[in-house]
Amino acid sequence: MAAARARDSRHEHRQTAGAIIKCGAAKRDMRISFTYPDVPPVEIPDSNLMAVLEPARIEPPKPVEQLADQALDHPVGAKPLEQQLSAGSRVLILVDDITRQTPAVRLLPAILKRLQAAGCSRKNIRILIAAGTHARMTREEVNKKLGPDTPNDYEVHLHHWRDEEKLREIGAAPDGTPIRVNRMLGEADFVIGVGQIVPHRVMGFTGGSTIVQPGVSGPEITGYTHWQSALFAGSEILGIADNPVRLEVEQIARQAGLRFIVNVVMDAEERVIHVVAGDPVAAHRLGARHSRTIYGVPQPRFADIVIAESYPADYDLWQAAKGIYSSELSVAQGGVVVLVTPCPHGVSDEHPEVEDLGYHGLDEVRKMVERKAVTDLVAAAHLVHVGRVIRDRARGIMVSPGIRPEVQRHLGFQCASTPQKALEKAFELVGRSAGVVVLRHGGDVLPLVTSTARPQGA
Repeated sequence: MAAARARDSRHEHRQTAGAIIKCGAAKRDMRISFTYPDVPPVEIPDSNLMAVLEPARIEPPKPVEQLADQALDHPVGAKPLEQQLSAGSRVLILVDDITRQTPAVRLLPAILKRLQAAGCSRKNIRILIAAGTHARMTREEVNKKLGPDTPNDYEVHLHHWRDEEKLREIGAAPDGTPIRVNRMLGEADFVIGVGQIVPHRVMGFTGGSTIVQPGVSGPEITGYTHWQSALFAGSEILGIADNPVRLEVEQIARQAGLRFIVNVVMDAEERVIHVVAGDPVAAHRLGARHSRTIYGVPQPRFADIVIAESYPADYDLWQAAKGIYSSELSVAQGGVVVLVTPCPHGVSDEHPEVEDLGYHGLDEVRKMVERKAVTDLVAAAHLVHVGRVIRDRARGIMVSPGIRPEVQRHLGFQCASTPQKALEKAFELVGRSAGVVVLRHGGDVLPLVTSTARPQGA
């Protein structure tokens, strides 16, 4: 199980899994650093600090390439690729985009080697970047993700969810919502998904079938699945593989033709610890179990104040909100969440509704949807996921140089220029005796509260 971690330059401490146990005098300050080098540390009174949580750091057992070969030699719930393909097979490889840390450049050679062993020619192998509802990647970003030679050697395409001409309908959701996916899936005999598995607010975990939905899907079905997730509390979805939304997504991916996955599980330093390959459901479940042992971190009680950095999700607030999602599992009712994030690309170019409308709780957003004040259900779900935390459950304070203070306030946050000033504001809101938890790698970490009792002094 992952261990809680603190960086203390003031006095000695020892730690257990999930909670810092202080040694020495009680009235000292703990200096906690952040992953972002430009963000100053925060000093938290020793008597207030409950824990500093982050994913585990584990020495990789083997290089990525060897782990990939091992997984492809022994796929879960499926035959090896060489036994499923032939010389004439048309293969489509779906790869997640630059907002994910998947080292595709190190995984693809192992996959392509298997395809070549099966006799597949390069002209029958295509790669599609599964960008979901994210912004389009630049050529430089594609080269970084795939390696500079891959776009020259193979046909590479970028999916964009609003590109109507490249979508085809393959069925409908239970409520009649059309399921449309990228046409390239229908042109392939065999579809492989490449991604990573970390806790995720909408799907429980990333990876597996999410490479299709939302990875290469159209707006209607993506809005449908995301809105469905908004109807559940974070504790019912985040870090739970067998949840209602994912089960629907897996059915959609099967229908779209996803046959095989290669997914990685990484540690806090983005080192690949596990590679799973095989059936999109069976292999994913194994990977999700591995992921939970790395990202799931015990927390002794709900905290009155949660300070969460968004790392590694910090491209824009659409991504950085993952730090808020993790906080939902950590903060007490009536508490405060401090989000620390750079957001160099602002709020969300792809979803301007977020900045226009701001964050609200479920009931208010549901009314917006009913009166069509917001028609993009993906954006609506995002508003709820954040609103549940900073409106319904707690209050929010933002520390972000990439988002103007007036925008932060319009979104529903109080604003602060440093984590220290944010902490002072939080103490003013909930009292000086408040219990504090810090989430480093807040975009990925999965707090696992072991007691529902109120924090001491609350």
